[in-house]
Amino acid sequence: MDEVDDGCGSAFKFTLPAGRHDRKGEPRAMNQSPQVLLVDDNPADVGLAREALAVGRHKSCISNVPDGEEAMAFLHRAGQYANAVRPDLVILDLKLPKKDGRAVLVEAKGDAELRAIPIVVFSTSRSMLDIACSYKLGANCYVSKPGNLNEYFAVMQSIEEFWFGSASLTREEK
Repeated sequence: MDEVDDGCGSAFKFTLPAGRHDRKGEPRAMNQSPQVLLVDDNPADVGLAREALAVGRHKSCISNVPDGEEAMAFLHRAGQYANAVRPDLVILDLKLPKKDGRAVLVEAKGDAELRAIPIVVFSTSRSMLDIACSYKLGANCYVSKPGNLNEYFAVMQSIEEFWFGSASLTREEK
């Protein structure tokens, strides 16, 4: 970690956690692959997402859960997920069994330990009501699932590239 002056003339310094960028957007080599939690109950979509991200530049490590209850257990590292790695990004479908994506957004964004994890809603819905509601509940991004294979791959890879190539994210320290 580096101590950095805040540049505002204050008398304190703060410490930046090891991250993805050294200075002015230059990528820094990461010790491990980015961790993605994919919350989707459709096995075909899960397979496509895994394929798309496997060939992406960042080689994200994908964990998948099929419903909102398991998503929250994973994020809270409860039960069978006690040893789960904290994800760097959550890709969340809205229409899920047991607990839907909206409820996951409310719970995750309402939790001080989880709210910094970016959540991308990735849904077949193009409804303005769903989009507006997702942002109101704290989604960091809303992306509609494309209808064809090539677009699906391109969209998944663009999500990965933005969050792990351009955005500055915090990482849990080991």
